[in-house]
Amino acid sequence: MRWTAVLPVVLVSVAVAVAGLPAHADPVAGPPGSVVEAGPLNSVAMLPGAAEGYRVVYRTTDHHGAGRLSSGAVYVPPGPAPDRGWPVVSYAHGTIGLADGCEPSVTGGLGDEGAYMDRWLRRGYAVVATDYAGLGTPGELAYLDGVAAGHDVVDMVRAGRATVPELSPRWVVAGLSQGGHAALHTAHLATAYGPELDYRGAVALAPPTNLEQVFPFAGPGVSNFGVAGLTKFTLFTMVGLAGARPDLDVPSRLSPRGRELAALATQVCTTDVGRQIGKMQVGELFSRPIDDLRPALADYIGVPTVGYDRPVFIGQGAVDLVVPMPLTLLFTQQLVAADSRFDLRLYPSADHIGVLAASFDDSAAVVDRLVN
Repeated sequence: MRWTAVLPVVLVSVAVAVAGLPAHADPVAGPPGSVVEAGPLNSVAMLPGAAEGYRVVYRTTDHHGAGRLSSGAVYVPPGPAPDRGWPVVSYAHGTIGLADGCEPSVTGGLGDEGAYMDRWLRRGYAVVATDYAGLGTPGELAYLDGVAAGHDVVDMVRAGRATVPELSPRWVVAGLSQGGHAALHTAHLATAYGPELDYRGAVALAPPTNLEQVFPFAGPGVSNFGVAGLTKFTLFTMVGLAGARPDLDVPSRLSPRGRELAALATQVCTTDVGRQIGKMQVGELFSRPIDDLRPALADYIGVPTVGYDRPVFIGQGAVDLVVPMPLTLLFTQQLVAADSRFDLRLYPSADHIGVLAASFDDSAAVVDRLVN
């Protein structure tokens, strides 16, 4: 039975359930991955290769296990589902901003990332894609909080399967940049956090790693050292850390201009923030050094080097100026030292976005073997 036949029943059931709740009922009270709202995607957020698309609001948990709401999209390939159901790619998107109104399940606008997701659909995979908690749902986005993002990604699979019964429990995670960071964290926690699912592996493209070693140097007077977007990404991280750890009083460390931009970052999407930043150097965000934040940053954004119990594919463009190749090579050296297994592929002519297309055939061949 196709989901289009059961969607009206589910929507009525959700409406009745919500209407029957006491006025004080907490919408986050429920199992992670359970669906609060579901409905058809609008035309802007649809992918051309999808036969069906749905937007869901679902329950997840933050870094410390407290309940939150997140949202995301479910895309179903055309044709009948395989006997074991559609295998699932849970996609984690790159940086698009911190503000409500930036969420892809409403606004679309993922460009090359959307084309990348569409290639998985045309290969016979269902795609589920979290917006991340805080984009279009209550509270702030904990930007680069790896544990929280990993929970978002796993719970999006649960929500997708609750929405479309034909989705298989067999799944992988894939993501670029911020999403590559999320993919690595997902890989680290997936089997323990979602034991009823059948997690098979990860594709992490241009994943920012070792940032807890880099960001603490970003005090007054520090330049961007040629890293594209460093001021913007540092700003977003400071905003996220301020929300996650109010005890650190992060705003007091920002310059007046830094505080202005931090406020702006919660109101508009990343392109508009970038216009305001212009050629501003990362040191201009700060009024005093932040090296004492290193332990907090390690907990917040640090990527584990051990504990991966399924294969990990890492794709990196050699001419990437956003996540420079030396950072990724350092991370893979750390994985080797920790005796963690991975598959690293370098793409000589690929930049930050170009690694999506450059790596697809290699990663898809790996994923096909993992899920079949």
